[in-house]
Amino acid sequence: MDEKQDNKSATEDNGDEQAVKIFSLSTCSHCKAAKRMLSECTIKYDFVDVDLLEGKERAAILEDVRKFNPKCSFPTIVIGDKVVVGFKEKEIKEALGLE
Repeated sequence: MDEKQDNKSATEDNGDEQAVKIFSLSTCSHCKAAKRMLSECTIKYDFVDVDLLEGKERAAILEDVRKFNPKCSFPTIVIGDKVVVGFKEKEIKEALGLE
């Protein structure tokens, strides 16, 4: 998977599973760790590297992030109707029903 693209899907089809979306920064070690953990757990997810966006597209995505996380920090991980801010492996796994 090429993490340098601004909007990338690590999914083919999420089927009956919860939708997982990561708002991330391309240079953030915590964001990379979250993506790596989800991939290792074979969880399908979509992500947007916000720092690689420009102009109106970036502004629109940041507005979306603020709806989930008013502080607009990264990673912001949306799992179904749950939001995990930061790379908190235990919380992420609990939200996914892995623990």
